Amino acid sequence: MDARQAEPVLVTGAAGFIGFHLSRALLQAHVPVVGLDNCNAYYSPQLKRDRLARLGQWPQFRFVEMDLAQARDCAALFARTRFRAVVHLAAQAGVRYSLENPAAYINSNLVGFGHVLEGCRHQQVPHLVYASSSSVYGANRKLPFAEADPVDHPVSLYGATKKANELMAHTYSHLFGLPCTGLRFFTVYGPWGRPDMAYWTFTRKILAGEPLQVFNHGRMGRDFTYVDDVVDSLMRLLPTPPRPQPVEAQPTAATSTAPWRVFNIGNQTPVPLLAFIRLLEEALGKTATVEFLPMQAGDVRQTHADVSALQQAVGFQPGTRLQDGLAQFVAWYRAYHNC
Repeated sequence: MDARQAEPVLVTGAAGFIGFHLSRALLQAHVPVVGLDNCNAYYSPQLKRDRLARLGQWPQFRFVEMDLAQARDCAALFARTRFRAVVHLAAQAGVRYSLENPAAYINSNLVGFGHVLEGCRHQQVPHLVYASSSSVYGANRKLPFAEADPVDHPVSLYGATKKANELMAHTYSHLFGLPCTGLRFFTVYGPWGRPDMAYWTFTRKILAGEPLQVFNHGRMGRDFTYVDDVVDSLMRLLPTPPRPQPVEAQPTAATSTAPWRVFNIGNQTPVPLLAFIRLLEEALGKTATVEFLPMQAGDVRQTHADVSALQQAVGFQPGTRLQDGLAQFVAWYRAYHNC
């Protein structure tokens, strides 16, 4: 067995939504995990602690509370622990919050990611997988969104930082041979999710009898991706670091002569927002009151993922219908909140 197979995977953002689910899947596969998070108050720290409590049931899980924007702390972590791979999911999330607190995005998404790249470089980590976002597509209108499309017109600071992450990773791949895979997630939902996302907010408001604020007068669509499908793709990608394209090949927006690549992770089936609300009403057994509002700054009308590259690379096939995923989320929500 490769000596590095006994080493842990570092999952940053392990107390977060996707980080929790990925860490649990790795532990169930008998892979040791070092989970890192700063457990900030962007949304309920108690929810993050509850996720960590579940992960703490595995003896192969070790939690490190740390802010990756602190260079010395991050360097010390990489100096004392060797990792078989790094999955960097820690970030300041959310499009709307970037209008209120841009500094949080600079510190977490740019400074913090730079420190992770430095740690991976000096330790010669075999594979860095990091979270990008469908927000990088910004003002693009061609659908479905494909990785080779240009992404030069972000419409939110959040999207701009994620595009910057892809460029930073490419530089480290080119200069230092660091294998990097970027993942453009499309509206991930499911149990243990994020309270700032629409599906959670809508659920809370429907149960409370409060009106839903629906922007752009409901003329919106999203490619909703169930968290188990996301984790499946991550588990498939981790043991398959990218290889550089031949030097004579023309680099694209998704491939390079360096060991670098990006993939969409979506359900490849966009759903109109009003149809989504109807499915949520069915799962909850309650009817929503809807308040239609104009388009919000920084938002996009529709997302639609082309996942053919991921299918070709690792055989990924999204398998969860939206109505089934929402039923799973609602069941968890009711149990968690005892409602």
